[in-house]
Amino acid sequence: MAIWQQSVGVGEDIVVLHGWGMNANVWSPLINGLSSDKRITAVDLPGFGDSHDELFSANLEDVSAALLAVLPQRFHLIGWSLGGLVATEMALRAPDRIATLTTVASSPCFVEQPQWPGIKSALLQQFQRQLSKDFKQTVERFLAVQAMGSPHAKEQIKQVREWVFSKPMANPESLRNGLSALQTTDLRAHLSSLNMPLYRIYGRLDSLVPASVIPLVDKLAPDSDAMLYRQSAHMPFVSATSEFVEQYRRFLNRHQR
Repeated sequence: MAIWQQSVGVGEDIVVLHGWGMNANVWSPLINGLSSDKRITAVDLPGFGDSHDELFSANLEDVSAALLAVLPQRFHLIGWSLGGLVATEMALRAPDRIATLTTVASSPCFVEQPQWPGIKSALLQQFQRQLSKDFKQTVERFLAVQAMGSPHAKEQIKQVREWVFSKPMANPESLRNGLSALQTTDLRAHLSSLNMPLYRIYGRLDSLVPASVIPLVDKLAPDSDAMLYRQSAHMPFVSATSEFVEQYRRFLNRHQR
């Protein structure tokens, strides 16, 4: 089996990477908004969705290498949540191939550290334990955590659940490795070496990547742009699609090749 990908539209290449437990369907609103003049390639990360028979490694260097081997020669890259970590790793490995990097509801270090806000390590450990009992229910619970705080949480969870479960479930080992990657990956020291335009997008109501991390990342990547969606939680491209597309287009226009 190979890594599943699907391209829509004609124009500059944009590649989108989803988050933990999800699949490429979550990008449906964004694809509809950008594919009129861009070629959007949506990928199911190894082990997820229609890439179910592949394996997501806890070592993101391995995931990055596998994706770079099958993607266009040069492209704009958007990564959401865990996909943002993968995207950052790809940009570090192959800076000549990534025209711009955009991370959405993501952090170079997801787990809470001294003077660094993030996910409580105990929460990720709890998800790890629950995976062995009922991994479908664990993914559903993670969906609920992602929408928590959003004014339209119930509708968002329903929509994302439909997208996620219309494809094969992620394989359990990939889910475990994905959580391990979230727990152990720390790219903070490497952000300053990124040489392509970096756009960071956050939701003010996000309980997984708190907005208080923004000024800290500003210091690590002072030349990057940051955008905060005040009425969004962990999925601003779903809760504020039109504004998201408009702002992303402005970012691309400022950094045309």
